[in-house]
Amino acid sequence: MGDYIVRASAADCKVLALAASTKELVEEARKAHNSSPVVTAALGRLLTAGAMMGVSSLKGEKELLTLRVNGSGPIGGMVVTGDFKGNVKGYAFHPQAIVPVNKKGKLDVAGVVGKGSLLVIKDLGLKEPYVGQTELVTGEIAEDLTYYFAASEQIPSSVGLGVLMEKNNTVRQAGGFFIQLMPFTEERIIEKIEYHLSKIPSVTELLDNGNSPEQMLSLLLGDLGLCLTDRLPLQWHCGCSAEKIEKAIATIGKKEIEEMIEEGKPVEATCHFCNKSYSIEVEKLKDLLKR
Repeated sequence: MGDYIVRASAADCKVLALAASTKELVEEARKAHNSSPVVTAALGRLLTAGAMMGVSSLKGEKELLTLRVNGSGPIGGMVVTGDFKGNVKGYAFHPQAIVPVNKKGKLDVAGVVGKGSLLVIKDLGLKEPYVGQTELVTGEIAEDLTYYFAASEQIPSSVGLGVLMEKNNTVRQAGGFFIQLMPFTEERIIEKIEYHLSKIPSVTELLDNGNSPEQMLSLLLGDLGLCLTDRLPLQWHCGCSAEKIEKAIATIGKKEIEEMIEEGKPVEATCHFCNKSYSIEVEKLKDLLKR
């Protein structure tokens, strides 16, 4: 079926919600970066969040959402970008970082991330992008985003994210959900949602038991007049190219390009997001200098 996201509303549009399955795109990220299981879990959660936030908050071709986690843990940090079409990509600063499992015997995402900050950058094609920043409250990503929405955007929310790994380090399940309340939502509605959140299993358990994103939302909001509004495919997509690398080199200045040419060696460049390497030959550098 492939990765996808569903959007929905409930309680006469007083509640907005999204849910997604992201197993394939998280596995693509794991393969691109050869990441350790705990880093795959951390980056996979952020990729899932970036996919959902991009689809829900962006509207145009030139708009881009970026999530950046700066942590004190071994991972160092993570960067994820998403757009309104469901394209997402990301990387961890130290993809092979490893920490012991936590007290519950599970991958210690909070331990590998550590303390630090979460930045949400929305480039809407205006002169300056919107930048929101909050501290990491747990390092578990979902709780940190829940706090971000409340503190920076004043939107009461609940975020659930999860990545389940196989013993051979491939991704078994990945996905998540967002629930956001509109202003003046009645207390009875909030209480119902809180009750369902307290009873529902983890995201990975739900997915591993065969629940789809639609079924996840049904379990959370089914008794509040859930209305599924649309469905959109999600995919890992980088979009880097030799042409873009050349354009980047062209911006660094005439003197610097001349020094590269004098060395007489091709310029090697690697994309942070997908790890693809490019070699720009000396003749191409000379052509860039002429232009």
